Amino acid sequence: MSRIDGLMVEEASQRIRHYALDTDLTFSPVLSSQYSGQLGFKWESHQPTGSFKIRGAASKILANLEECRRRGVITASTGNHGAATACICRGEGLKLIIYVPATISKIKRQKLEKSGAGLRLVEGSCEQAEALARQAAGTGGQVFISPYNDELVIAGQGTCGLEILRDWPEVEEVLVPVGGGGLIAGVAIYLKEKKPGIKITGVEPENSAFIKHSLTLGRLSNDFPEKPTIAEAVAGGLESDSMTFDLIRHYVDRLLTVSEESISQAMKIIYQDQQEKVEGAGALSVAGWLSASELFSGKKTVAIVSGGNIEPARWEELTGYQ
Repeated sequence: MSRIDGLMVEEASQRIRHYALDTDLTFSPVLSSQYSGQLGFKWESHQPTGSFKIRGAASKILANLEECRRRGVITASTGNHGAATACICRGEGLKLIIYVPATISKIKRQKLEKSGAGLRLVEGSCEQAEALARQAAGTGGQVFISPYNDELVIAGQGTCGLEILRDWPEVEEVLVPVGGGGLIAGVAIYLKEKKPGIKITGVEPENSAFIKHSLTLGRLSNDFPEKPTIAEAVAGGLESDSMTFDLIRHYVDRLLTVSEESISQAMKIIYQDQQEKVEGAGALSVAGWLSASELFSGKKTVAIVSGGNIEPARWEELTGYQ
């Protein structure tokens, strides 16, 4: 089991404050009333690069800054982690190479190209891009910044949980989007240590439910019949040795899967209720809350809105709003 604990998360919180925002926690009286509970939104879409990923990337890089200056940095990303890593590398004057699947969305590719990083397009899956990036770092001597499979990255993501508990100590349930598992692992480790009775729920898209599939098998497996998902930021499998799987098994109370229709519906509801445009992955937690509302009835619940990077045309297509 990983050595991550609350102290590591607290140290990461101090380390990343120059780059990562202490994001807003707001509430929805309308949805709370309709669904018989209290619902708060944790707005990671308000981060400088539009997603929570800046927390973990900043934690890893700034803890190894001199080594990163000397050796350079390599990472792999479908967009959000790459943008976060590029932001910090630009701020610290570090050389960066990003391995990305060739299927990356147009807006995310454009942002990465403008960041000054060197892009390496991979004709394959997210996990193939990660494997090639890690291999290249091993050969070239650069520091590899994993999107999720690293203790310092996970501790950085856990700072989101630290802020939730500080801002709303009465919170009883937290819903978290799940891709590689770094965000939910960090949040769950911190919250379970500080408030053992709290419940942590992960939410995956049905079309890319690698963790739920692996939990059913009792082992980490990428043998899942994946389909395209509008929550593309969480799509794809995990590295075969990913520490996040065991952390999820140990700390997370339940894992929900949601349909593509429920994700787009959650995007609409977030906009109607909060006037916030979020990407598909960012709406997963709210989709989970709506799809299984009976689990959260009467509970003080926070839904982490993990990202807001979506092309305007794609937003309009999925929601019908401009």
